[in-house]
Amino acid sequence: MGQGPGTRAERGATPRTIGQLMTKAKPPLTTLVLDYEGPIATITLNRPEKRNAISYELMEEFLRALDEIEESPADLVIVTGAGKAFCSGMDLDNLRAIIGRSEDENWADSEMMAQLFRTLYEFPRVTIAAVNGPAIAGGCGLATLCDFTLASSEASFGYTEVRIGFMPAIVSTFLLRQVGEKWVRDLLLTGRIIGAQEALRIGLVTEVVAPEAVLTRARELANTLLQNSPASLLATKRLLNRYSSAELDRQIVAAVSENARIRATADFREGVHSFLEKRKPNWSGK
Repeated sequence: MGQGPGTRAERGATPRTIGQLMTKAKPPLTTLVLDYEGPIATITLNRPEKRNAISYELMEEFLRALDEIEESPADLVIVTGAGKAFCSGMDLDNLRAIIGRSEDENWADSEMMAQLFRTLYEFPRVTIAAVNGPAIAGGCGLATLCDFTLASSEASFGYTEVRIGFMPAIVSTFLLRQVGEKWVRDLLLTGRIIGAQEALRIGLVTEVVAPEAVLTRARELANTLLQNSPASLLATKRLLNRYSSAELDRQIVAAVSENARIRATADFREGVHSFLEKRKPNWSGK
């Protein structure tokens, strides 16, 4: 996360082919699929039976995939989901387990999510989210922190954390830069879910396309971008990242702290229990 964007030569790395990269002994990816098609890398969240929910394993593998792509010859990344959802938010088993986690564990969890969001946001290659279905809570973060967000007309977006006594602390600092404070207050305080057209209107989404055309349009956009100078794309992203880096450093520290702190509240425990039990929460305000 501390390493700035740049070419492999600028970082002193030795260029390697994808074949050479794949020969390294690494555990297989089980929660996502990483494919290469020429200069385009595609990360597909691959837990369709769980609506591609975010687990600790998925976060770790997503970071691992980004690391591999950065060291590969790929110039551009597409992120999408398998099945009918892009990403439905946190995995229910992980959500259930949070209630019993220690303060140190909650802090480490929050730091890992912050690392994932920031790594994606500042990734040196151009990133395109092909949002094929619902993108909720943390999944909405993954969708909207890419450089381009293409959405199916049937996609939906929402930061629903307040509904279960949680808070979208980490994503808030990135979201402020994208849609402005008034819309951030609306989305984060209501926790409402919006459709693709409203997401486009407020600047959360770049383009809305027919459901069957999301990946095709993402590849068309990728091929258009690939006509540009790779050095210019890298330099432009590096400059944009430099504008916000120092402020992000400060804000993410505060966000991680708040994210970890609220997990210890009574309202969070009640919110998670009521959500899992499919009942109305009884808030105490504590």
